[in-house]
Amino acid sequence: MYSKENNTPQSQLDLIKKEFNSNTLLVNNFDSINVSHSNNLATLVPKPFFNEAHLSDYLQYNVKVLKNDFIAFDTLEENADTVNVYIPFVHINNYLFDKFGSFEYKHSSTVLIETLLRDAISVNKTLFFVNVEKEFFQILILKNKKIEFFNTFNYKTKEDFIYFILFVTEQLYLNTEKIELAFLGAIDKQSELYKITYQYIKNIQFFEPKYTIPEEFELPNHSFFTLLNQI
Repeated sequence: MYSKENNTPQSQLDLIKKEFNSNTLLVNNFDSINVSHSNNLATLVPKPFFNEAHLSDYLQYNVKVLKNDFIAFDTLEENADTVNVYIPFVHINNYLFDKFGSFEYKHSSTVLIETLLRDAISVNKTLFFVNVEKEFFQILILKNKKIEFFNTFNYKTKEDFIYFILFVTEQLYLNTEKIELAFLGAIDKQSELYKITYQYIKNIQFFEPKYTIPEEFELPNHSFFTLLNQI
């Protein structure tokens, strides 16, 4: 998983090449390769309204789409009525194809949604997930194993962060004293993002995935959630 925030395509590619040249684990032979594209250039489309000939139309209200942008889509396996339309990192795909040949790739939000739809406990209540990346985060709300809401929000400050969370709760008429919010990704209890969220929402937990990160990495299990579920 690689994020392109504040990077040019060439600097991204240089970093990927450097990693392959310096990381001894990457010189091994692999039975299969799965790539997860992590960016804020994606949107969900209900399948009844989906037409592959109009991919750019689905993105144009949320993303600046250039004429030469390649647009891909994933059909969610855990929710056949939803398609995730997005712009992948084509230059990185091309590099990996030259190096390994064909491989599978998805958008990281596809991995996030499919995993939580599969693994989240099926209960008659709203499940509020917040997956935190470096400069953006995703809110996914599930109810009875169905997607109630999904969106990606950019943030620069903790105030931006909590604003969007509270905005979503208000728009969906959710009671902040009753909702259960589960964090994933780049956040822990020492984070300023966690602390400001706790001022408004008391019922906070960290989602426990089905895998366990080895202790020597000194990382909580909810870290790198989409990356580790892509493997």
